[in-house]
Amino acid sequence: MNSAKMRTRYYLIPLFVVILDHVTKWWVNLRLATDPIELIPGYLRLSLVHNPGVAFGLFSEAVSAWKPYVLGAMAVIAMVVIFMYARRAPADRRLLQCGLATTMGGITGNLLDRIIRGYVVDFIEFHIHESFYWPNFNVADSAITVGIALLLIDTVCNPGIDEIAGDAANGHS
Repeated sequence: MNSAKMRTRYYLIPLFVVILDHVTKWWVNLRLATDPIELIPGYLRLSLVHNPGVAFGLFSEAVSAWKPYVLGAMAVIAMVVIFMYARRAPADRRLLQCGLATTMGGITGNLLDRIIRGYVVDFIEFHIHESFYWPNFNVADSAITVGIALLLIDTVCNPGIDEIAGDAANGHS
């Protein structure tokens, strides 16, 4: 399979992530508006949270007319950097390409929330009975986490590969 066809397959991953993210958020907004759903009593619940901040609710309390623009700009910059890096990275590095595409899908899903709603819809809640709570998250957040994990695995599995590719391009063996 040629490089262009391989790259086209990777473009479907962010699309899938965004669709799955927004379908789940649509369902959550319909179903969880009044009552949370306890999936695993004492450990896992679905409960609707509107997060105007970033990961883990950071900056939720910050009040500034610029906040939506700054958060949106950060997401757009991250997406451009990921896209440019993915275009230059070898198409046959599947873990790398999947990690970049999955991360981009997650960033896009949350960015669309910010644009459409002004906040991000979070709904997955891990807790240990009533003593520990992990901040609510969503499918897009999960995709970002999985994408970064794939990037780390690729880095461990391919140490020094970028230096080797650079030396080969420069005519060194």
